[in-house]
Amino acid sequence: MKNFCFLLCLVIVSCQQSKVQNKVAEQIAAPSDPHSYSRPEQALVKHLDLQLNVNFGSKTIDGKAEWQIDNPAKADTIVFDTRQLKIIKVTVGDAQKRASFNLSKEDPVLGQALKVKIDSTVKKVTIWYRTSPDAYALQWLNPAQTAGKKHPFLFTQSQAILARTWIPCQDSPGIRFTYNAAVKVPGSLLALMSAENPQQLSADGKYTFKQSNPIPAYLMALAVGNIRFKAIDARTGVYAEPQTLEKAAYEFADMGKMVNAAESLYGPYRWGRYDVLVPPPSFPFGGMENPMLTFATPTVLAGDRSLVSLIAHELAHSWSGNLVTNATWNDFWLNEGFTTYIERRIIEAVYGKEEAAMQIVLGARYLNETIERMGNQRDLTRLKLDLKGKDPDDGMNDIAYEKGFFFLKTVENAVGREEFDAFLKAYFEQNAFKSITTERFISYLDRNLLSRQPKLRADIKTGDWVYKAGLPSNMPVVSSEKLDKVDTLVNGLSKGVKFSDIKKQISSLNEKVYFIKSLPDSITAQQMKDIDRLFAFTESTNSEIQFEWYMLALKHDYKAAHPYIEKFISSVGRRKFVIPLYTQMASTPQGKLWAARIYAKARPGYHPVAYQTIDEILK
Repeated sequence: MKNFCFLLCLVIVSCQQSKVQNKVAEQIAAPSDPHSYSRPEQALVKHLDLQLNVNFGSKTIDGKAEWQIDNPAKADTIVFDTRQLKIIKVTVGDAQKRASFNLSKEDPVLGQALKVKIDSTVKKVTIWYRTSPDAYALQWLNPAQTAGKKHPFLFTQSQAILARTWIPCQDSPGIRFTYNAAVKVPGSLLALMSAENPQQLSADGKYTFKQSNPIPAYLMALAVGNIRFKAIDARTGVYAEPQTLEKAAYEFADMGKMVNAAESLYGPYRWGRYDVLVPPPSFPFGGMENPMLTFATPTVLAGDRSLVSLIAHELAHSWSGNLVTNATWNDFWLNEGFTTYIERRIIEAVYGKEEAAMQIVLGARYLNETIERMGNQRDLTRLKLDLKGKDPDDGMNDIAYEKGFFFLKTVENAVGREEFDAFLKAYFEQNAFKSITTERFISYLDRNLLSRQPKLRADIKTGDWVYKAGLPSNMPVVSSEKLDKVDTLVNGLSKGVKFSDIKKQISSLNEKVYFIKSLPDSITAQQMKDIDRLFAFTESTNSEIQFEWYMLALKHDYKAAHPYIEKFISSVGRRKFVIPLYTQMASTPQGKLWAARIYAKARPGYHPVAYQTIDEILK
């Protein structure tokens, strides 16, 4: 009987341990994140109740982060990521008992680990804190830097590891949590977050938010400003400053169609509303896929809806990235490669096959240029990265987007679109609200698709795509009827084709961008003047044309464009544009002096994730 009881106890203990291990396994998708101090296998966050008081005068946020935690390992410490935060006090439990804590030595990229003493009974940790005026995630704009010129503006950019500069958190994409927030702002301003949002001003400047789906910290977002709302349809709409609102609503009129197209391909949209905020032009990225509230650069407001593929891309993140997330930044391609693939499927569904084909051909062009530019950094041309000891921003380039896209396109070509669509739909359904590694995806791909036909493994060459530098031998061959025509015209320049002939035969944005990129290196300043007389590229208001033409103008010293280049980089903060332009300017001593003069005035209008890079270029 004693032996039976002893064995029974062992079984019970074993079962309890198994349940703990299973619980941890369910919540921890990533085994180890080199960019987070947190130790989720010991203790991890589950839900956040956040209180924020936004102070434009001091450019600080006073915050209280109340974390509900899980401690399956019965750990005596829970670890948070912080950077540039002043920690005022920490308590544990509902009774808010003072807790012992310490901050580690500061790392220039990772910041400081906040280690809080707990015991096995602690379910809540509350942290009172204040942000720094120069917190990297936050951009404080004075009224002169906004469209309306009367009110200040604040927006955040948490990706990749900057959430820790405005919220003490476990700042890893492998750790997800729900949140509620209460935010106090000046009474004349509207506050928005990556959550359920208000559509009207509050008289007292107090706003509450709820995000009931678990998200990683990099998707925490806040914007405060003179913002108004306009509906597109029942579940989509636009937020912007009043001076920008109508233009944005016109530009993004097809948002509802895009949501419908994505749902028909990959299953239901899980986030309730899909709205877009257009912040001031200093926003450093094209878009940021904050759940329920994409931030989209005003540089896509071209007036002709020619740049709305960016909205398709950010919407696509509602499935790839927000719903199923890369577990670490080494797996970044799982977010962006999938999203680029879905983006182009949405574009094809809404705007037609040829529009999608042109974007795919341009994507291949950008990919090859990026690989060539990487030079001796060949290790960064792999899909699966090793960014330990580096800023994860180092891995955020066209490799993740375009090489990731072409890998998925290779799979689609091998198995057929219908079967691949079914696979992706099931993938999003089965992994919803989870964060996964590259290895887990490869295993899932093999188990659910490739194992049905073993020959597919050899045809697709997954290992070559994911773990080897450069492009595999089975890179898909892509073409576009319209862009093939541009190639023919440009190749005919040496045989008598005139620029005026080309002007008559190309009209779309993609054709014009491809034309600029296809011009020979031997082009002269006089030829650029002739092209400019016909196309008026220098005076264009389309940011993609401006960027490509200004890059060409810098390379060939087309001085007529110089005043326009200066105006462009002084008024736009988008990294995609300003960093290559500054880099090209800095390639000559005279150009570097010119760039430095412009930058001295423009720097206050750039977000930290932009000016930190430009500082290095011009030092």
